[in-house]
Amino acid sequence: MLRSLRNAFITGIIVVLPLGVTIIVINFLLERLGTPASNFFFWYLDPEWRSKPIIEFGLEAISVLVVFLLITLLGYGSRFVIGRIILSGLERLLDQVPFINAVYRTVKQIVDTFGQQKKAVFQEVVLIEYPRKRCYVLGFLTSSARGETQEVTGEHIVNIFVPTTPNPTSGFLLMLPEEDVIHLSMSITDGMKLIISGGALVPNPKTGESVQIENPRQVKGQAPVDHG
Repeated sequence: MLRSLRNAFITGIIVVLPLGVTIIVINFLLERLGTPASNFFFWYLDPEWRSKPIIEFGLEAISVLVVFLLITLLGYGSRFVIGRIILSGLERLLDQVPFINAVYRTVKQIVDTFGQQKKAVFQEVVLIEYPRKRCYVLGFLTSSARGETQEVTGEHIVNIFVPTTPNPTSGFLLMLPEEDVIHLSMSITDGMKLIISGGALVPNPKTGESVQIENPRQVKGQAPVDHG
């Protein structure tokens, strides 16, 4: 009974967790973004009428949507000549303000660094023998090794990231000869599902759908009777 209650509790947490995180994110957007934006956009409305819960929630939600819309329009406008001229003027203006110019340059360099990476970090899913022969592990091909590592080995070395299970944010970087790497046709998403689930969700190579692996059922029966 205790095991059943524990499993039910864990299942309930798994069901409630996505909903809870969604509510937290929405509440954060409404409080940190919707409230100041609502005060800016609807300053002319009567404060007493605006303070009613339903009206306040509606104005904050509208303000969040308006901010997202303005950011989207700014992104589209930056693609045209007029938008680039305006952004260039704002950058020159910010560059004249002490302290703010240093912060702006730093953030802009970080954004440009990630924005220029058109290709994904993980290029494809591979299979390698690790940590010993005939013991296979799933990894992600990131790039071909260059520089000193390539010159010292004298081989065509590729970089493979091997994540840990069930937390794929940590792992190992392995540099292997390309002939030791087995290329797979599964997508990066399917590879991540396989790793995070600990092998419980195996993608079907024909349909692409995940096949859930179930544990074998416990054999029910009576223990053998000792007639001795």
